[in-house]
Amino acid sequence: MIDIFQEIFGTIRRNKLRTALTGFAVAWGIFILIVLLGAGNGLIHAFELSTAEQAFNAVRITPGWTSKSHDGLREGRRVKFDNEDVAAVGRTMPENVVDLSPTVVQNGQTISFGQEYVQADLVGAMPSLIDIESLRVERGRFVNQIDLDERRKTIVLNSKTADILFGKSQTEPIGAFVNVGDIVYRVVGLYTDGGNSSVRDAYAPFTTVQTIYNKGIDLTRFLVTIKNLETEEENYRFELALRELLAARNRFAPDDGNAMWIWNRMFNYLQTLGAMSLLRTSIWVVGILTLISGIVGVSNIMLIAVKERTRELGIRKALGAKPRQILGLVVAESVVITTIFGYVGLVGGIVVTELAASIIGTATNSNSQFLSTTLFADPTVDIGIAIQATLTLIVAGTLAGFFPARKAVSIRPIEALRGS
Repeated sequence: MIDIFQEIFGTIRRNKLRTALTGFAVAWGIFILIVLLGAGNGLIHAFELSTAEQAFNAVRITPGWTSKSHDGLREGRRVKFDNEDVAAVGRTMPENVVDLSPTVVQNGQTISFGQEYVQADLVGAMPSLIDIESLRVERGRFVNQIDLDERRKTIVLNSKTADILFGKSQTEPIGAFVNVGDIVYRVVGLYTDGGNSSVRDAYAPFTTVQTIYNKGIDLTRFLVTIKNLETEEENYRFELALRELLAARNRFAPDDGNAMWIWNRMFNYLQTLGAMSLLRTSIWVVGILTLISGIVGVSNIMLIAVKERTRELGIRKALGAKPRQILGLVVAESVVITTIFGYVGLVGGIVVTELAASIIGTATNSNSQFLSTTLFADPTVDIGIAIQATLTLIVAGTLAGFFPARKAVSIRPIEALRGS
């Protein structure tokens, strides 16, 4: 075994430039593969980070304006959902509906404390909303059932809103009273948002907002948590049934896309998973194709080496060398070249991804002082990828040497000596 490696490295030393140029193609291929995988992981990790606290089994239904005449009514009519519509969804689809959370919104409210103020939408919410939206109570609590039953004037603010209102005066937010227009509310909680809804929203009990702002039984929107919908097709059928039910109750055409809007997180999540899977596959395809170009170069070089060593190989066979020994020698040389330069590319790729992780870290896109979206996070490759890359190198080196080795085995000693 030692003799074989000595011979291989002797051949490499005699052909330094040729070996280096050939090895560069292999190193570049595996380098590109690792960098692409790292970049892909950065995007995938960002998606996972952004959606970590979201309830994927949530559907948001918002009424709109009709764009088609239907059932004797003209287009351009505003659709209004009410409490009975919500109840009808629960009665009609019990096999798919877990919970229902209606909301009413009073837009553009001025929330003030002393001389400080912010503009926000006041959302009348049910206690279950916190489990549906990507909300996390940082301090205090969220709206509860007692708030609803007693129509309390309690409010839950975003933590950044609280910083603006109470930061200068160093006032403790929990328990403080703020003015929402002309109405006084008591702050009972602060929340942070995962980026799914507007972080400028302030939350009050659903019944309180309905009563104070004369909303009657009309809703701004409502959310449904769903179950037993595991595929895109199942989610599509559920959306279709939901649209037909509400269209019949509110006298608009079921195919009128402007009459109501449905945002199904599960459907979007399944689509995103498919896109991520396609991204991973595309990265491997591009990386492998780049690596193949280097492997082809190694194979060609080995063919040339076999041709140059025709006399030597013929003499080996004449002296009794077995075909598998000749085969093993050529394949081993190919594997050594591929592995050495492959690991150079592998280490280079890992270094670049680690540098990217330390420099970029978690890249975000800040749309305002309130909202930021994670775009890129932890662009590194894990040990599993390194193992896969190692196996790829070994297989690639074996394939690169197989055809030259087969040619070497086929050399007849008498022809090799005559050709010299």
